[in-house]
Amino acid sequence: MLEKLFGFNPKTMNVKTEILAGITAFLTMSYILAVNPEILSSVGMDKGALFTATALASVFATLVMSLLAKLPFALAPGMGLNAFFAFTVCLGMGYSWQFALTAVLIEGIIFILLTITNLREAIVNAIPMTLKNAIGAGIGLFIAFIGLQGAGVIANNDATLVSLGNITSGAPLLALIGIAFTSVLLIKNVKGAFLIGILGTTILGIPMGITQYSGVMSAPPSIAPIFFKFDFSQIFTPDMAVVVFTFLFVDMFDTIGTLVGVSTKAGLMKDGKIPNAKQAFMADALGTTVGAMLGTSTTTTYVESASGVAQGGRSGLTSFTVAVCFFAALFFSPLFLSIPAAATCPVLVLVGLFMLSPIQNIKLDDYTESIPAFICVITIPFAYSISDGIVLGMISYVLINLLSLNHKKLTLPIYILAILFSLKYIL
Repeated sequence: MLEKLFGFNPKTMNVKTEILAGITAFLTMSYILAVNPEILSSVGMDKGALFTATALASVFATLVMSLLAKLPFALAPGMGLNAFFAFTVCLGMGYSWQFALTAVLIEGIIFILLTITNLREAIVNAIPMTLKNAIGAGIGLFIAFIGLQGAGVIANNDATLVSLGNITSGAPLLALIGIAFTSVLLIKNVKGAFLIGILGTTILGIPMGITQYSGVMSAPPSIAPIFFKFDFSQIFTPDMAVVVFTFLFVDMFDTIGTLVGVSTKAGLMKDGKIPNAKQAFMADALGTTVGAMLGTSTTTTYVESASGVAQGGRSGLTSFTVAVCFFAALFFSPLFLSIPAAATCPVLVLVGLFMLSPIQNIKLDDYTESIPAFICVITIPFAYSISDGIVLGMISYVLINLLSLNHKKLTLPIYILAILFSLKYIL
């Protein structure tokens, strides 16, 4: 039965190992239950409903991964994508969160079609590898900046735009203590370092007067305030097209990078290909679509799945265990919703560090590659916009290589994408 449901091979796999691997993966990514409601509630969405929607979207998408793709990968609303949802689409562009949810729904449907028709590969191949690596690094800086800003470590300054906050007391001090504590846990390879770091920082915040404790267990909050709340009045506008494409673009490459990286580490790659890759992408696409209906941002495959793989997880039984853990977490909403921004700041900063790793794959001594990549990386946090970073990175890549007479490295799809991106500013 296990072999049929989850691809479990009794000759090379162990049930206990698969279950422990699933628990480990959950512990390393469960911070999303605290962080996602914190980020998305900044645009007026109900925090309790967001907790429930985050857990349910994670349960659904991870179950599809375990039963359809039979791979040890877990899914949840993605970091970076939730930041784009809240800080770029809603706070930056001024649109409602209902507009943003509609964009996520459309992205999910397009992703399903791309997965069915195999057009995904054509789009993936059109983007220069340099920019794929740069986007992840830029989002990493963006997430870290958001975490530091939310905790007050970085504060507004009318003269210099930003400056260091009052780090000797209050939330900024708690955040810095949390960063040190969580960093030590990571260095010592403690399983569930992020979750322990968040909980430890939250507990320390009680005597400091920052954490407002409201209990441990309760029935899951209703998702009614955000369930199926779409705004279809602007689906044919240029801004909607840019937002949808950005969601699709970031989700696509985040998923590709995670699947390739973790599959390689797990020894699952066969002839350079990911087994059941199409089904894995379908889990991502269906998770995003259903997640939008539930009321949360784009659902994607988590790189923290690597922790479960490192623990020995190799089949869908591992991801099934993660889904069960997310379901159990539904009944601990008061605990997760008591967590202050200062306690999630350490995770945002350290996840930002993890997302910087692709930058080492950029050829820094080849300026036709590194300059566009650098423009992309710095624009994302400085402009507070993932979308603008991607757009300017692609446009600069084409212009720099054209003017440097390196046009042979530019393909027709690259030209088409650059022209489409340029229209964002022209129109």
